[in-house]
Amino acid sequence: MASSAPPAGQARPFGRKLSVGFVLLPRFTLVAFASLVDILRLAADEGDRSRPERCSWSVLAPDLAPVTASCGIQVVPWETYSDPARFDYVVVVGGLLGRAPTDPRILAFLREAHAAGGRLVGICTGGIALAEAGLMRGRRCCVSWYHFTDLIERCEDVVPVADQLFVEDGPFITCAGGLASLDLGAWLIDRHLGPGHAQKSLHIMVTDRARPAAGAQPQPPSAGMVEDNRVRRAMLLIEQNLSTPQRVETIARTVGLSKRQLERMFRTLVGKSVQEYSRDRRTLYGLWQLAHSSRTITEVATESGFADISHFNRIFRRAFGCSPSAMRRSGSREIAAALSAWESRCAIRPGTLAALSERHRTPPAGPDDRAALATDAFLRRERRPYAS
Repeated sequence: MASSAPPAGQARPFGRKLSVGFVLLPRFTLVAFASLVDILRLAADEGDRSRPERCSWSVLAPDLAPVTASCGIQVVPWETYSDPARFDYVVVVGGLLGRAPTDPRILAFLREAHAAGGRLVGICTGGIALAEAGLMRGRRCCVSWYHFTDLIERCEDVVPVADQLFVEDGPFITCAGGLASLDLGAWLIDRHLGPGHAQKSLHIMVTDRARPAAGAQPQPPSAGMVEDNRVRRAMLLIEQNLSTPQRVETIARTVGLSKRQLERMFRTLVGKSVQEYSRDRRTLYGLWQLAHSSRTITEVATESGFADISHFNRIFRRAFGCSPSAMRRSGSREIAAALSAWESRCAIRPGTLAALSERHRTPPAGPDDRAALATDAFLRRERRPYAS
């Protein structure tokens, strides 16, 4: 398939205001790539005709071998690397992380694009590739909470960000990935083509508005704060099933413990019972929904895993001193203050970022403990379900 971008040295077609080159890393996240390329396609032309008139895009690679996404779907590159100055943005789309380092040909192209004065975008774990290329020292780098520990393990010289959808720092933009790519795409189109084209594209994609860069990611998991892998895995199971809470017996059986063992370990390491932890996380999720969604209180209660609205109201009032409806009416500043107070009161360990950074820069004790290593490997697969 031919590239829609002009060959090196050739002038950009009249009227074209935005050109993007995509670099797909092995096991990239398909939805992150598809969301961004499709909103560009819709903005490039009138209606849904898909002609690259206002903007263009191309898929670049060291060779023309297919690149496999994390879901198994393959994308064939359109062209091999050439002059990166042809593009307004070079976008690196990452996904699942392997143990092998990023292809040095990819890293060399990213350095070349930066040296040419281009702007680089890292989506999902694409920001980690930018850091591996030596381009992000001292820069803010945005990833999702599920790759936060990966970032600080691999890249000690960046400023990790996991409470926003995307971040611009100088010539670099990093994005948490997933559907946040759609928000980033709308932001880029607004910047280069104007808000009308961004809104038109969003409407065709059956959504009404883009979230801002500073929009909050869904609440982060707190399992990284606990050393024992079985308890960490139990915490992740709870956090991944907030809308449909599992029975303690089911969780214990899944992580290979008895109910009594799990409860004892939770009280020792987390400072509360399994049910108390589950209730706290679901209450916090309810608060997050009040701040970041337009769901009704009943819908928030259901989505947060409470049997009925009266139960949710009672637990919420006990936690925050007011009803959910009163909290929503108080506005975003009061909700942020309530969230901060909650985290200070209920945190497993103070100084989340510092604790995570310190723990992951210190080699774990007992490297020969095969059972612990096997459990940790399972935990990583649990967080990245398509990893091989």
